[in-house]
Amino acid sequence: MEKRWVLKKKPEKEVVKQLSKELNISNVLSELLIHRGINTFEEARSFFRPQLSDLIDPFLMKNMDKAVDRIEKAKDLGEKIMVYGDYDVDGTTAVSIVYSFLKNTHKKVDFYIPDRYAEGYGISYKGIDFAVENGYSLLISLDCGIKAVEKVDYAKEKGLDIIIGDHHRPGDVIPNAVAVLDPKQDDCNYPFKELSGAGVGFKLIQAITIRSGASVDKIYCYLDLVAISIAADVVSMTGENRTLSYYGLKNLNKTPRIGVKYMLKSAGVDKKVSLGSEHFFKKIITVSDLVFLLGPRINAAGRIDSATDSVRLLISNNTEYAEKLGKQINDLNTTRRELDSNITKDALQILNEDIDIGNKKATIVYRENWHKGVVGIVASRLIDKYYRPTIVLTKADGLITGSARSVKQFDIYDAIDSTNHLLENFGGHTYAAGLALKPENLDQFITEFQKYADENITDEMLIPEIEIDAELFISDINFKFYKILKQFAPFGPGNMSPVFCTKNVIDTGYAKLVGKKENKHLKFSVVHPDRTGNPIPAIGFNQGHHLEEMQKGNPFSICYHIDENTWLGNTTLQLRVLDIKFGE
Repeated sequence: MEKRWVLKKKPEKEVVKQLSKELNISNVLSELLIHRGINTFEEARSFFRPQLSDLIDPFLMKNMDKAVDRIEKAKDLGEKIMVYGDYDVDGTTAVSIVYSFLKNTHKKVDFYIPDRYAEGYGISYKGIDFAVENGYSLLISLDCGIKAVEKVDYAKEKGLDIIIGDHHRPGDVIPNAVAVLDPKQDDCNYPFKELSGAGVGFKLIQAITIRSGASVDKIYCYLDLVAISIAADVVSMTGENRTLSYYGLKNLNKTPRIGVKYMLKSAGVDKKVSLGSEHFFKKIITVSDLVFLLGPRINAAGRIDSATDSVRLLISNNTEYAEKLGKQINDLNTTRRELDSNITKDALQILNEDIDIGNKKATIVYRENWHKGVVGIVASRLIDKYYRPTIVLTKADGLITGSARSVKQFDIYDAIDSTNHLLENFGGHTYAAGLALKPENLDQFITEFQKYADENITDEMLIPEIEIDAELFISDINFKFYKILKQFAPFGPGNMSPVFCTKNVIDTGYAKLVGKKENKHLKFSVVHPDRTGNPIPAIGFNQGHHLEEMQKGNPFSICYHIDENTWLGNTTLQLRVLDIKFGE
């Protein structure tokens, strides 16, 4: 698939030189910082060495004082509290945080995760009825609830108070809850708007701790769960999220909780032999590990069975129980992968048979027997193939339900919102959303959504874009440069791992195909033919089709990340190549 290379605009030379001088770093590294909004020594110090003391006052969030007041009242009166959350990673980590915290000082607290299939997304009538029937008088919803206007009213009629802790976009009407915590509310003065659902939950326990006069140090043990939520929910890795992730990753590497140990063990990340090590695992756990190893396993329980087990695993202090549950969840993840693979094949076959696929600016596929728990993953797979905003739909409990994923610059939440008169419910973010509608509205929904896409998507938006931070010479790449580059982590939206471009390089003559499946990966080494410096190894995943051209000795350009590669105890730098272009 053709990709557009877009080089970021270079900052002003004098600004770059000044920052380079202040920090004693190269101009390229200064450019990377300036692209991230860092222009001074003090800003750079905060970026490279984030401090927990810089966390934002939680009481700046609208209604936080009301939420704390209601929780303190419930504790004083001995009321039963239900901590309620969504069934994905963000929801289950949020519930694990708030439930564990409250359980330390209040015995009458439990948690509830709705069933994806019987109850659907968000606060459910079944969940409300369960709370009322079992004597709960306060429900704290996390990672959901911001659009549950009717359900909050229903709960109020039943005598159940609700505190909403959410981070999704509000609708036109805010639920009439005791307190609504959501930094995305128009009139909320909280300065950082991109918290995860677990992040909002953490701010709640931070506020309770401050109100009680206790040291906030005691709640930093929950930052591992906040970091997992930030990574898995793909929220902005800037501002407060970056600080929370920075320290959460420290917790994960040094003192991982039992449930996390067993999930990572099942993923092949084993414990270090040396008990005195700075890191518990053989490798340093990064954001990528949270996204690709932990996230799918935590999600698997809710996709295939019950997300309640994910919470039980995350809060467990029992080694034997955690090991048993971790194995069970890993087995569910294996099942999830099989379903994902089979449904993706079905969806691709449908699209291959669609003679109009090339004329459509959005992809919508539907089959009523697809597993509801994996349609969001399938939507992402289809974008990898066709690079179109994609909705994958199935049928459950009489409704057409599904998940949507988008491409850069196209707000899929707004697109779905344009059809809301046809929907039973929907919610989500700019690039990911969920929806449900009656079967009789499906054809009209497809027509209106495709029309919106046609009117709001340009042809250029349908060409994948690689945003390049800076150009480098191969001779610029060394361990001193890479040591500083590593300190830009943790990486994520708003602070992505830097992408570099180098033009007119050649292979040293040893390019070959590697990989167990179809030998489609390209391993080679590059040099500048007209500059001094040693060759540097490179790996291009799914770039095997360039081998023949490369072996001709023709110059080419590459864009890439810089990584470390350790083999037989020897660590070298390696380029992880994203794309290759000849003749440019």
